[in-house]
Amino acid sequence: MPPQKPGLIAYLAGCHKRAGEEWKDLKQKKKGDGSEEELCEILEEIRKQVVSYAASSLQLPELFPLGSDSSVQLAKCLSTTTTDPVSSVTFDVMGKNTSFYFCVCEELHSQDPDAFETVVADIVTRITDALSKCKSLFDESPPDAAGLGGNGLFLTSALRELCTHKKAASCLTKVPSFVLPPADSPQASEWVGGPPPPQIPRGANPNQVRYFRQLQEMSNSRMRRSGKALEKDTVLGNILRLGLPWKHESMLSSFSNPVRKSPKDVDQICEGHRRQLEMYQNKCNELIRQLVVAGEDPRNKVIQWLTDALLVNSKADAIERDPTKVSSEELLYNLSVVLLKLCDPFVSNPNKAALVDPGFVSSPKSHGGVYDLTGDNALTRLGENVSHSGDVYNPKNSFIPLCFFFCSRALALSIVPGMLHYDEISRSLSHMAWRIRQANGDIFSDRRFDYSLKVKFAMGVVAKSPTYIGDVFRFYNTAAGFLLRLDNDQLKTMPEHLVSDVCAVLDFAADHTTKLLSGIDFGNAFRLTVKLLSKDCAKLVRNYNLRASLGDILHDIFLPGDADHRNDIPDSVICDPLCGGRTYLVSDKMCQDTLAPSLLLLYGEVETTGFYEKSKHRVKIAALLKYLWDSPEHKPAFRKVAEDQEGFIVFANGIINDMNDKFAGVMEKLPAIRTVQLQMANPQEWAAISEEERETIMERHEENERLVGDTLNLCDNVLKMLGFLNTDKAIRDMFLLPDMCPRLANMLLFVLTKLVGSRGLDLKVDNPEKYNFRPKELLQNVCVVFASFADADTFQVACAKSGYYTSELLSKSVKTCRKLGLLVGESMDLFEQLEGKVEEMARTLGDDEELYEDAPDEFLDPVMSEFMTDPVILPTSDTIVDRTTIKQHLLNDPTDPFNRKPLSIDDVIPAEELKQKMKVWLDAKKLAKAQSEGA
Repeated sequence: MPPQKPGLIAYLAGCHKRAGEEWKDLKQKKKGDGSEEELCEILEEIRKQVVSYAASSLQLPELFPLGSDSSVQLAKCLSTTTTDPVSSVTFDVMGKNTSFYFCVCEELHSQDPDAFETVVADIVTRITDALSKCKSLFDESPPDAAGLGGNGLFLTSALRELCTHKKAASCLTKVPSFVLPPADSPQASEWVGGPPPPQIPRGANPNQVRYFRQLQEMSNSRMRRSGKALEKDTVLGNILRLGLPWKHESMLSSFSNPVRKSPKDVDQICEGHRRQLEMYQNKCNELIRQLVVAGEDPRNKVIQWLTDALLVNSKADAIERDPTKVSSEELLYNLSVVLLKLCDPFVSNPNKAALVDPGFVSSPKSHGGVYDLTGDNALTRLGENVSHSGDVYNPKNSFIPLCFFFCSRALALSIVPGMLHYDEISRSLSHMAWRIRQANGDIFSDRRFDYSLKVKFAMGVVAKSPTYIGDVFRFYNTAAGFLLRLDNDQLKTMPEHLVSDVCAVLDFAADHTTKLLSGIDFGNAFRLTVKLLSKDCAKLVRNYNLRASLGDILHDIFLPGDADHRNDIPDSVICDPLCGGRTYLVSDKMCQDTLAPSLLLLYGEVETTGFYEKSKHRVKIAALLKYLWDSPEHKPAFRKVAEDQEGFIVFANGIINDMNDKFAGVMEKLPAIRTVQLQMANPQEWAAISEEERETIMERHEENERLVGDTLNLCDNVLKMLGFLNTDKAIRDMFLLPDMCPRLANMLLFVLTKLVGSRGLDLKVDNPEKYNFRPKELLQNVCVVFASFADADTFQVACAKSGYYTSELLSKSVKTCRKLGLLVGESMDLFEQLEGKVEEMARTLGDDEELYEDAPDEFLDPVMSEFMTDPVILPTSDTIVDRTTIKQHLLNDPTDPFNRKPLSIDDVIPAEELKQKMKVWLDAKKLAKAQSEGA
């Protein structure tokens, strides 16, 4: 803040302080003759007169030439607290409530309460006007005509000091600009600051969208009730909007030449920015706390402002934020910091955390519309068919639930989308660096890469702040503990984002801030994840993307590094300190009882999460299952898996779909990858291709690389999972069920055709590990599975019936395994025996197939064109199909394949009349054949 000329108020404050210091010295010396008492009384009277004079100059400034701007002078005195707290007008040596400022407030309020309110309102207006000229914490407000100015920290400190007097704090909340106009008022939809900014036209291309967004951001116009108005027109908004924007030139320039900066250099720059930001946020926290404790009315006003802040920013988490409607990222970050600080007393105290009442989200009167079930601000709930209950919301403490749920909403609108944005920038940078290297470019001289790296570092100031992110972690573990204690009826009423945000924050931590996880308890987060994945909650949480994210968190955060080639998650996160340092995955009782079957169920559920996403989810699920399989504590749960036939079939169906859908495509794309690698390795050939064509080739090449890497990793894990699961007889018998065995045999033989029959073992690519391409290992894994089923007649029949089976295929596979030493001992013997058994079974089946050659069409399945064994009627289309056919279809699509109407296996009707007719026909054919052979 620039040097200020001393004024009347500063002079009187100095006199008041000096008299207090002299009084204290006299009290300490005590001569014993009584003279000091008389002097002390004189000093006390001086202090009273000084205060009275100051109060009069504030009340009637026109009567005091040196105090004509006394309210501004007092504001400047209040703002000096940051630089000189001992000389502050709010500090006094004589004890509590004796400072110059406190005494002036008491005197002025006793003389004329209305005048006191007017003076406070004038000070607030002057300070907020100066604040409005600061665009960020990098900037300073130039002194106005009265000399009031400075940076955000000085000005906010002035307001914080003003609120050290509760009556002044109460007056601050009464200024007209403290809250937004009500949503149903005529003023709410009025535009101020100019005409409405131009809206983005329909069908605009990305460049046009960017142009219109810039126009909207530059526009000063706003509706009176909007996120933009919140930060420009309200006192708290004006304060909380100040931060360190990552787009600010001062921020970006601090990371100049980013490619050449060491991690240590970047950390030092970030820490410098964080110290500045945290110092300001501490003042904001202190100001809000002063308002909250000032009394019921000020607290209610603050709550109203917080409610409005969340309502007008309800769309701030949108992919494309509308700057005309929502507040800046800085305001939303600071809002979350303020609410985290209000939550701190119960986040660190389990007894107080128990006072968070779930009824808050079902009480519109309490949440003010922030957790509405309908309308523009509606929030999705964990469960379905949720309505506001008729129960009366009567919490033991109303402020704690409000702080908790408002904080969770503020985080959902600030740091959660901020983390996603940071992650996108990081991925974009990695991709950009890869493209530059592929084009033989130089990242040190690439301007676009230079700018993007600056942006990443700038965004990391907040997104990777140890203090802030640590508070976020602790809050979400407390939130998980709260959700854990709810029954299912209460749990389904909770906002879905509360759980998805836990996943998003931990997922971000696993990728970018693993060091910040150290020393923080995540036990509640682990137990909540296990609970929500359990069969009891499977019908409650129907969002499969959310359930998939829960599985990812178990893998990314709680699976030990040596179990999946990771070692960056601290042991303090993975291990339960109350169980001798054993991992949560091994020691937790609920986990032992439910997680194995939960993961098998989840493996099938992620089918609907997206083509690329489901592969990544399933790789992680497979790694978790392998870890649990190797843990004796989980063996009983795996044995129970065989008891749930319906759930197991869903899981097995997911496994088989993965291999069938993806393996062939991947094996076909490997030669295409090799072709491009050879092209790029030949500079002359690559340079001869036009730039446009090279761009097209590279885009296709990147897509192929991504697909092949993800898919082969999944296929490898699937085959390994089949191998270890089938060492258990009960689970192996499940794969031999009539609904599963034919599909399993088809899948395994199909893989063999691609590896052995199509010379897949001979495929070559540069850096095969990059693509997880290990053909010999794939062949070994698939042959291990063949060997595990070799003794099963059902499996032999299924192989013989498969359209992929040829005697040459199995024979070649056996020879290849023996030659390469892929199988040894009993496994090799079993695989070799399987070859002869399947060949013999194929001959037998060939004889039987002759019986069906002239079967009537009505006996043939309309989908598979095979003789039906158990015909059923589909009531939705009146079509007859084989039970096995429709059962398999319904595993992937719960509709009638002939008209797309909803259908379940329970709806089908046995076609008894047709089945009897088929039996008579088949018996006659068998008799005729026997008589023919006998003759």
